[in-house]
Amino acid sequence: MSDFKKLRVWREAHKLTLATIRTCDDVVGSVGSIVRNQLVRATMSVPANVAEGSAKRSDREFARFVRIALGSATEAENHMILACDLGLIDEKEYNALDKQMQDVQKMLAGLERKLSSDASSTAKRPARSERRAARARGE
Repeated sequence: MSDFKKLRVWREAHKLTLATIRTCDDVVGSVGSIVRNQLVRATMSVPANVAEGSAKRSDREFARFVRIALGSATEAENHMILACDLGLIDEKEYNALDKQMQDVQKMLAGLERKLSSDASSTAKRPARSERRAARARGE
């Protein structure tokens, strides 16, 4: 996959990142600054890892980056809960971000399953040159 922008999961994660940045725009204070920075960084990491992984040469490598993106999404989810519990974002904003996050996490999990199953099915099959050599030997 060369054009990550065509991936629905990337587009949704990108929208989530924009929404998170906009929501956190008014978060102030020393604690607020720490939580805001961690939340924004973790959220930004999700589409970035999908984009980076899509440029890899194999489904197995891409799946590894999707797993990293899922980890970042879970980290961001934790920071969202913290931001809400500390009153840094209101419950309505939290619920909107959480809904988007849940959707992105489901898409990431599905993509990771697909990439992993594709990688394992190609890993079990001998390379074309190996199959040709086996046929030439009469196997």
